Amino acid sequence: MPEIAGDWNGFIDLSADLEEVLIDIGKALPPWTVDGAFLAESTIEQYRTQLHSAPLFAAFRESLLGALSSANLGYTVVRLRNIAQRLGTDDAFRRLATAILAEVATPFQPFHRWPLWKEIGTNPDANPGLSTGTGYNAFHMDLVNATQPPDYTTLLCVRPDALGAGASILSDARAAVLRLRPSSRSLLADAAYRYGSFFDLSDVGEEYSPFPILDGEPVDLGFVRFTAKMLAEPGLDEAHTRAAEELADQLVAGQVSFTLQRGDFLIVNQHRWVHGRQPLGTGQRDIVPKERRLLLQLFLRDAGVDRPFAA
Repeated sequence: MPEIAGDWNGFIDLSADLEEVLIDIGKALPPWTVDGAFLAESTIEQYRTQLHSAPLFAAFRESLLGALSSANLGYTVVRLRNIAQRLGTDDAFRRLATAILAEVATPFQPFHRWPLWKEIGTNPDANPGLSTGTGYNAFHMDLVNATQPPDYTTLLCVRPDALGAGASILSDARAAVLRLRPSSRSLLADAAYRYGSFFDLSDVGEEYSPFPILDGEPVDLGFVRFTAKMLAEPGLDEAHTRAAEELADQLVAGQVSFTLQRGDFLIVNQHRWVHGRQPLGTGQRDIVPKERRLLLQLFLRDAGVDRPFAA
């Protein structure tokens, strides 16, 4: 992979020369504008012009898109640590991250109440299993109960857990499904599952409740609509519960994990992978709020993906 250092392991490390170019570009990028929920096309064109002017960028872009293809790995972590050290993690850095994401698909924010980048902080008083909690955040895809979930979810690390814990976990949902018995897969294709509320959202279709876990046949065309939290929902019969639990076990058996550091940029293809988080370190109340773990989340819509959405 030209301009990508090291053997391929899910992480993309930029060459020092490309880092220098991107630092200069980050300083020069204008503020973004949005059109409804989406990054405005005028901003995308401005950012693209700047990035494509860098002679080393084309090889990086090729590696990025190749890694995220559902036919290949389906996720990657772009290490922007040195750039974060030089630029900080405020406006210039976030514009650069947004510009890079716009090369993958169109950035958008489906939650009306949040800006383009949604903060995921750490709240010791929150339900431990929530994204802002301190406990184990079980495997899930984002917006599982929407007919058109985001095609990609992204997490940008501003501050890792000061106690060194909170590893990100990922699992290949398609591979997990293929390890199941045919009878379990048949049950997972039934519209029998429910989770979550649906309000104050845009550009993710309609509410999908109940929904099938296997949304589309063959499995490599649709989403694997999984969230472990749906197993606690009332009204799910024993057979469908057991099939979902079998899938949950396979997801855990096949998981990969890594701890994001400041400037690390996780991008996940939701057509293939589910994600979650290991517990944060014990003692979060002893850490001042401004030093607790902080991630930024942004979603992507790929207009070119052919997917069998529900009517």
